[in-house]
Amino acid sequence: MTERGPYAKGVAKREEILAAALEHFARKGYDRASVREIAREAGLSQAGLLHHFSTKEELFLEVLRRRDDRDGDPEQHRHVHSVDHLIHAVEHNVDEPGLVRLFVSMSAESVDESSPTRSFFESRYDWLRGELRADIERRQKGGEISPDLDPDDVASLLVAAADGLQLQWLLQPDKVDMPNQLKVLWDLIRKNA
Repeated sequence: MTERGPYAKGVAKREEILAAALEHFARKGYDRASVREIAREAGLSQAGLLHHFSTKEELFLEVLRRRDDRDGDPEQHRHVHSVDHLIHAVEHNVDEPGLVRLFVSMSAESVDESSPTRSFFESRYDWLRGELRADIERRQKGGEISPDLDPDDVASLLVAAADGLQLQWLLQPDKVDMPNQLKVLWDLIRKNA
């Protein structure tokens, strides 16, 4: 059943704001982005936008969360990640260069201790490596991956490869096949079993 009324309108407006913010942040980066311009692009006043997102940082972090959650399974109560999910996300990223550009630039900026995104990226990487480590441990128990490989090392290498491939793809999209190259790495890891 389709939701109606003020709640549904509010959800739809938040989606419009997030779409406008994604494009704006991708073009301008965080520091040069303007809440006033994002509001205008979403068809709102600045006060109207701030009704949905109280700060620029809150809006930006929601855009980043949306990137991570867009492939989540709505049937799951907890967002679970696996190596297969990581590869699927990389396949999906090919269709969203603006989001990839935003993610790459903001993850690089997050190394600055004063960055508003630092804690987001620290938490995200801790969570992602932990999820991948758990998947790798399951696969080791099933005999798919050598028990001699350290699950933390493999998880970290897979994340590093996925993130590094995004940067290479942004620079040379006609020469870098992100999903295929990540699959090649995963196949090499599994052949070690």
